[in-house]
Amino acid sequence: MIQNQIKPELFKLAKQSDIDLKEIYAHIDDVCLYNSDRILSAFIENKVSYSDFADINGYGNYDEGRDKLECIFARVLGCEDALVRPQIMSGTNALYLTFSALLKHGDTMISLTGTPYDSLQETIGLSGNSSQSLRANGVLYEQIDLINNELDEEKIITRLKTPNVRLVEIQRSRGYSSRDSLCLNKIAHVIQKIREVNQEVIIMVDNCYGELVEKQEPGHIGADVVVGSLMKNLGGGIASTGGYVAGKKDIIQSIADRLTAPGIGKELGANFNTNNSFFKGIFMAPSVVRNALKTQIFTAYMLEKLHYKNVSPRYNECRTDIIQTVELETKENLINFTQGIQETSPIDSYVKVLPATMPGYPFDEVMACGAFTQGSTIELSADAPVVPPYTLYLQGGLSLEYGKLSILLALSKLNTTIQ
Repeated sequence: MIQNQIKPELFKLAKQSDIDLKEIYAHIDDVCLYNSDRILSAFIENKVSYSDFADINGYGNYDEGRDKLECIFARVLGCEDALVRPQIMSGTNALYLTFSALLKHGDTMISLTGTPYDSLQETIGLSGNSSQSLRANGVLYEQIDLINNELDEEKIITRLKTPNVRLVEIQRSRGYSSRDSLCLNKIAHVIQKIREVNQEVIIMVDNCYGELVEKQEPGHIGADVVVGSLMKNLGGGIASTGGYVAGKKDIIQSIADRLTAPGIGKELGANFNTNNSFFKGIFMAPSVVRNALKTQIFTAYMLEKLHYKNVSPRYNECRTDIIQTVELETKENLINFTQGIQETSPIDSYVKVLPATMPGYPFDEVMACGAFTQGSTIELSADAPVVPPYTLYLQGGLSLEYGKLSILLALSKLNTTIQ
């Protein structure tokens, strides 16, 4: 039994957390109910039927289920249209697809949230030497760094008063950085300010890790295009692949032409028998996101009570994504904690994770992800670059109960005195 390997003092602290976190959990339940209502209403409005789960192969002509699914995603994300496909294999793939469809030689894009996360840097051309990066194909890149975790509104507005910017990108989640993730009210404010000086620029939001954490999505607050992965929140831990792009109808048409071919657009694409899991995934997503949030809040609470510094977000702070970070202070702690997560994973629990190189990342990484879907980050996972200050990034958690067991065992492996 896993419980027999957990320090008794940690169980006592975990029981106290149920009392101390009651009001915070109640707020998360309220958001879950609201988002469940939105999704259920979208299913009913689109008249989803059992026949919509049919496996449409070959060219994928006349897939009514696919069309209804994309209508549901568009409605949930506050957008006019959506592209939801198993052919989009990851969040990075969805982002690159969007960039390459909307940006041509000589166009300028600006990241409004500083340097993008590691796996996107080669896509843009900030690192590596791929002939398919945006920079290699003549796209001009600029970035405006955050100031004290806030969007630099003054610099953004000044720059966008000139009409030579095609697209601005806002990364909602922190990625592998120490900055805070951006709540939607902050993103909404800067979108409003941008529109006061520039009506033409495309405003794109990287929504990975943030879906259904709040009661609105970027499309509701004025984003032109919203991008994410189904192996994160909206897949509900059920979708085994896939990604989405949602936004204005003409933008989605351009992106669909890039995915398939001009003249084909959204009309073709076999579903590889994924319709059922995609429908079920978004249907279950509010509940799964709720569990992931509670798991990460529980983690933050425990780490703070054990006097770890730089726990972010703190357990009682507002959240806009399912990511939790903590500086574990030593390489030994980092590896031990990650191994504890792996040992309590339902899949590959026998694997001993160790630091190793990983494609797209500049440092050795240590990663625990014993998931039903390989690489899924809505299922509980932990990973980190193995460099000081040994900051661990945790995501997801399909169930609070399973999450508690994993976190408690991982904490039991730390070199920490429990008072």
